Amino acid sequence: MQHVNIKLFAEQPYPKRIAAAIPVFHRWIQRRSLPGVLIDVADYTHVPDGPGVLLVGHEFDVALDEAGGRLGVLYNRKLPTAEIGLESLRSAYRFALDAATRLETEPEFAGELRFHKNQMQVTLNDRLLYPNTAETAAALEADLRAFFIEVLGSSPSSLERNPDPRARFSVTARK
Repeated sequence: MQHVNIKLFAEQPYPKRIAAAIPVFHRWIQRRSLPGVLIDVADYTHVPDGPGVLLVGHEFDVALDEAGGRLGVLYNRKLPTAEIGLESLRSAYRFALDAATRLETEPEFAGELRFHKNQMQVTLNDRLLYPNTAETAAALEADLRAFFIEVLGSSPSSLERNPDPRARFSVTARK
C-alpha cells in the first residue's frame, strides 16, 4: 500500500491551543527528532476542521490535525516505499505512534494532550490507486482487518468506511 495516512485521535478533552505545536515542530526540525528530511512548519489553525499545524517533510508530513472535527496526530507518507500490504500499514502506524508519544511529552502539551491507542483512521491518499469503492474495500479488507487486530489487540468493535465516492478511501476503527 502506498500513500498511507494514519490518524490517532486525541482523547477528550484536549487543549484548544494547538498552535503550541508550532514551536514544537520547529524544535523537531532543529534537533532532527524524526528520520528523514524535515523542511518547514505550516500554521493552518485558522481553517475550521482543517490540517491544524503541519510539519512538512520530504518523505512524509506530520500534523496536529483537526479534520473531520476531531483532533489527532496525522502521519502522511508521501513517497512510495518498497513495503507492501500489512508491512506498509505497520510502518505508517509506528511513525504516527512515535509522533503522538513525542507530542504527549513535549512541555507545551505534557499532561494535557493524550492520544487514543484504540481509535484510529487509515486513509489511502491516492484516488487513482485506491478509489473509494466497495471493490477497493474488498481488496484491502484482509490486510486492514489483520492490521487493526494487531494494533488494537483484538478485532475492532467498530469499523467504518467513508462511503462518499468523492472522498479518499478511509477506514476508522475503534476497539
